[in-house]
Amino acid sequence: MPAQRPRAAFEPIPLDLDVAALVESTPNFEYVVRIHCNSIDEHGLDNFDKLVRLHVILGGKPLVIEGFHERLDRSVFSEKWLRSHHSTKRKSTSLVMLCFAPNEFLLISNLGFKEEIARNLTAKSNLPLSIGHYLKNMPLLTNQWNSFNYKNSDRQRIYLKDIDCPQTWHDHLKNLIPPPLFYLNKHPEAFQGPGGESVTATEGHRTHANPGRKVGKPGDLMSCLPASMRAENLMCYIGHEGTYTPSHYEMCASLGQNIMVEASDGSVEYGMKTMPGSSIWFMTESKDRRVVSEYWQSTLGHDIDIEDHFAQINAWKAAPFRTYIVEQRPGDFILIPPLAAHQVWNRGTRTMKVAWNRTTVETLSLALSEALPHARMVCRDEQYKNKAIVFYSLEHYSKLLEKVDAKSMDSKQQQLLKDFEHLFALYTQVLLSESFSQDKAEEKDVEYVPFDSNVTCSYCRCNIFNRFLTCPWCAGGQTADGEDPYDICMECYVMGRSCACLSRLKWAEQFPWSELTGKYETWRDQICRLTESNLNGQIFWPLAEERARYGKKTLAEMCQEELRRRPWVDITKPVTRKVEDNLSDSESPARKRRKTKLSHESEEGGRCHICKYIEPIWKLASCDYCNQNYCYGSLFRAFNIQPQETMAVYRWMCPRCQKICSCAACRRYPSMKPFEPTCTLLGHDTRKIADPRSVESLVDFRQSNLRWLKKAGDDEIERLKKHQKEADEKRQQAMIEYHIQLEGSPRVPGPATDYGDIPVDPALEKLSGSILTPPDSITP
Repeated sequence: MPAQRPRAAFEPIPLDLDVAALVESTPNFEYVVRIHCNSIDEHGLDNFDKLVRLHVILGGKPLVIEGFHERLDRSVFSEKWLRSHHSTKRKSTSLVMLCFAPNEFLLISNLGFKEEIARNLTAKSNLPLSIGHYLKNMPLLTNQWNSFNYKNSDRQRIYLKDIDCPQTWHDHLKNLIPPPLFYLNKHPEAFQGPGGESVTATEGHRTHANPGRKVGKPGDLMSCLPASMRAENLMCYIGHEGTYTPSHYEMCASLGQNIMVEASDGSVEYGMKTMPGSSIWFMTESKDRRVVSEYWQSTLGHDIDIEDHFAQINAWKAAPFRTYIVEQRPGDFILIPPLAAHQVWNRGTRTMKVAWNRTTVETLSLALSEALPHARMVCRDEQYKNKAIVFYSLEHYSKLLEKVDAKSMDSKQQQLLKDFEHLFALYTQVLLSESFSQDKAEEKDVEYVPFDSNVTCSYCRCNIFNRFLTCPWCAGGQTADGEDPYDICMECYVMGRSCACLSRLKWAEQFPWSELTGKYETWRDQICRLTESNLNGQIFWPLAEERARYGKKTLAEMCQEELRRRPWVDITKPVTRKVEDNLSDSESPARKRRKTKLSHESEEGGRCHICKYIEPIWKLASCDYCNQNYCYGSLFRAFNIQPQETMAVYRWMCPRCQKICSCAACRRYPSMKPFEPTCTLLGHDTRKIADPRSVESLVDFRQSNLRWLKKAGDDEIERLKKHQKEADEKRQQAMIEYHIQLEGSPRVPGPATDYGDIPVDPALEKLSGSILTPPDSITP
């Protein structure tokens, strides 16, 4: 089991919270920048688009555009309209019981209306409800709370979230929201919202193939996918007092858009008094994502990637980073930066919001390098098919630029070309990762599965673009869609995740390799034609040359080697290993030693330099400069080294040779500088999520690194300061790279140092060594 660490408990926000006083009295709290939507009319859509790109996408800060309530059609965006138009009669009738508190129940009849799935946040369960009856009973759900019982953990919090947006609302918003910010925007469109009058001057150019269509960069690259491959993420959220969204990042590092279209205003509705509705947002900057993640794990005891914790106000006050506050009211349109953590608390009788996500060139880069690896660790679905978006976006951009003259490009065409190059660089990395070894014979037995975008990893559930491994021995029984295969992505396989067979998996691909490489050379030639600096291949080389310059093993090459190294296990004849229970890393170093016998007498083994356990040689990383072996689990927890990092290099140097080994024996050497883990790893038990046929053969990712943190002194404050310094340096580098001029801003004072008001889950209060004790000082 994952090692337990004292965890901050859930603490509701009081009904009478004064947001203005809270921000005024808290040094590291700050209001989000606001602009009025009328200013878009004044300055034009082009300038507004530049503001969003500089402030939100590159600057990583949230932005609020207010005033849309003056332009929203109140006859459509209303509780009455939704209740009458979005509750469709069905033949069946059902009863739903709402429990406000012990011995307080209310039976609600759905009267045959269409059911939506609401979320019972108290019980962490789903609850089928019709929209009409949920809206009707929201005053009852709200009036159960008062200043004395708002912390009651037994009362229900029913949140109607992630429901499909009515088509009428979609059409009205599409005509109101600036097209570059709207859902699935592919090209400039006429609209009647703020900045609509300036579109004629900024409509772009017309394509050779379709002279009647305006040309510009897509606002949402998801629109470049075929319609059947797109993720539907235009959703509605309807909540009452005390409902909330836990702290999280937007999926796949995408940009979030959220507009409150209606809320209760305190008037009497259907004979019942209502409370004014609003939502309180706690938001961070993109640059602080690593320090936010470390603070969540080391101080609050939660993993923000799991999305299961709503941080209390005291935790935000004590945080060593800046927190942005918004009290969202009707007409407030919030733009959420990529990888910027945030959480939302709903107030009043009713709030109704519409939200969607957008994928851009910048967010794709973040998704592939950061968001997807994190999602893979916790087995979170990849709904946005990022590599496929790269591929189809390149096809779209190529068509837009096919007739462009390199000598007469204007600013818009130059921006298209810049995005095209950025996408091509991502595509280059995708192809390189899937390239087989140049030194070995070409894989011959590769199964071809025509691409339909629906192949996912059986372990981490990520979307697989092209090459993957499939096990012919573990193909399960019949499902509604046919046979149940066991497919594993290359990233998971090199991490040691696979089915119990471990080896003899077969290669499969969804595109002919010649098609992908042919597209590469075509797009490269197009870039070279449009960019003089590329005429001699100074930036983008032919794929064979790029492969020769790669300097390390590709992901596919690592899989090829591991398929040869790892033994095949006949799952019909399981081999038992005599192993004593493996204790958690959080327990005392004096724990019992594990006694292990190799599964096969003839299997070659070695002893790990760190844990001293004997393991088969394929489970060990062997140093190319000495005779030491390190098990992948010790490398991961003690040195933050993933298995693929050691497999990728042609000659691997172990921590001992690098003079950073932190084992007891090496610590005696004066020249040794023991490595200190740079982050907290709480451990993830993915057995309930991954395919039940799965195993982890190299690293037990359920285990934490808390024992190694204790050896290093568990200096969480120093780690947080280090992450904050790195974040500031990266942001400054981005400002220089994009030539962004900033106004001077005062330094944020150090946050409060009193952690004493953060309550701990009762079950964990008796644990010793709580990290929630007040530190001497915290500086940003």
